[in-house]
Amino acid sequence: MNRTVSVITPVYAPMASFLQDAYKSLLAQDLPPGWDWEWLVQEDGQDGEIELCLPDDSRIKFGSGRRGGPGVARTVALGRANGEFVKVLDADDQLMPGALSRDIDRLTRSPEVGWTTSRVLDLLQDGSVLSWEHQDPPEGQIPRRQVVDFWMNNEYRLPVHPATLCIRRRLLLALGGWMALPASEDTGLLLAANVLSDGYFISEPGLLYRKWPGQTTMQANFIDKEARDHRNSIVAGRAQALLELFG
Repeated sequence: MNRTVSVITPVYAPMASFLQDAYKSLLAQDLPPGWDWEWLVQEDGQDGEIELCLPDDSRIKFGSGRRGGPGVARTVALGRANGEFVKVLDADDQLMPGALSRDIDRLTRSPEVGWTTSRVLDLLQDGSVLSWEHQDPPEGQIPRRQVVDFWMNNEYRLPVHPATLCIRRRLLLALGGWMALPASEDTGLLLAANVLSDGYFISEPGLLYRKWPGQTTMQANFIDKEARDHRNSIVAGRAQALLELFG
C-alpha cells in the first residue's frame, strides 16, 4: 500500500480559476517509489461552484463548510487527511517540479526534523518569475527556536516562507492545526512548529508564489497596521507560551 502526502488547499470563489494551474503542478510531481499524493481542496464557504472547477481525479477530496477564513478551512481539511505528511498549497500558487519528492526525502531520512520549507519564486501577472525579495538561509537544518527568535527580533519578518511548509501530520495535529485568524495563520503554525521541532530549509525552489491584486497579503485588512499588530500579538503570545511550557 502506498504512503501518502496530503496536500491541503483552502479556496473561495475569486481564487477558483487558479485551481487548474495548481492541479497541473501536482500532476507534474515525480514522487519516490511507493508514494502518492491526495489533494484536499476545502472551500471556505458553500457557494456550490468550486467543486465544478475540479477535474475528475480520485485523489482529489473536496469539502466545504461555513466561512471561517483560510486557517479554519485548512484545519477542517486536516480532519479528512490520511497522509503522514501534510503539504501546504494555496489555491493561487503552484508547486515546482520535484517539490514533494524533496520534502518526502528529507522527512523520511531525518526523523528529528518535523517540518520543511523551501525557496520561493514569485510569479508575476505577466507570467515572469522573480526570486523572493528576501535573503534565504543556507540549505540545512533549522534548530528549534531559530525561526521564532528571528521573527521576534526582526520586526516580525520570517527567515523562511510559510507557504512552502510540509509538516508531519502528528506534529500538526498536536499543535491543533492552523490558528483561527483571518490572516497570518500560517505564520502562527510555523512558529509553533519551530518551538517543538527542528525544521529543514531546502534551497531548491519549491513554489511559484502568485502575485496578484486579489491575494490575501494585498488586501487593506491585511496591511492595516492595527490589525497586523493585533495578529502578531496573538501569534507571539502563543509562541511564547509554548516556549515557556516546552522550550
